Amino acid sequence: MQHHEPDPFGTLSQQILTRRSIRNFRAEQVPLALVDELLRLAGRAPSAHNRQPWRWVVVHTDEGKQRLAEEMGHEFHLDLRRDGVPEEKAAAMVARSHERIRGAAVVLIPCLTMSEMDCYSDGERQRCEWQMAVQSVALACGTLMLAAHARGLGSCWVCAPIFCVSTVQRSLALPTDWEPQGLITLGWPADEGRNREKKAIENLTLYR
Repeated sequence: MQHHEPDPFGTLSQQILTRRSIRNFRAEQVPLALVDELLRLAGRAPSAHNRQPWRWVVVHTDEGKQRLAEEMGHEFHLDLRRDGVPEEKAAAMVARSHERIRGAAVVLIPCLTMSEMDCYSDGERQRCEWQMAVQSVALACGTLMLAAHARGLGSCWVCAPIFCVSTVQRSLALPTDWEPQGLITLGWPADEGRNREKKAIENLTLYR
């Protein structure tokens, strides 16, 4: 078993502390070889039963990003109007969501599959099994975003696909068992992003 000495320079801590959500990207491509490297690193994340239930969709063509933005935007607009948002405001919100997707060099869609997870006869345990898969995919996404930051890339986590799963599946012609869990915009940062205040652990933690 290998034992690693603590990093005296705090490299990992520094990457964690300096990562920001980046929403504005430079108009430069991200090599697909670099994207593949990030996906391999994400695959080192822990997962329930080591089943690795994550699946990835790499949307890198202008056509793919445009189609995804339009079809998700249509669903978003309908939801906003149902919620009573005025048309002018709804249209502006949809336009911003379009730009976020189209402005990224790459859009990653992390998906979940239950194809290799355990199956139970009762609904409660099956729900727990699905939740373990969700947690596993989230761990892989966090690992990927830190790896991207370490290589000078910016990223932003967007939850919107969980509100329109079938739309994303149809837009990207996904296998039926691939369930979108969100999207990650990826590219070379145009700015440093906002340093948002984080809650103090004293207000979030119980010690027993």
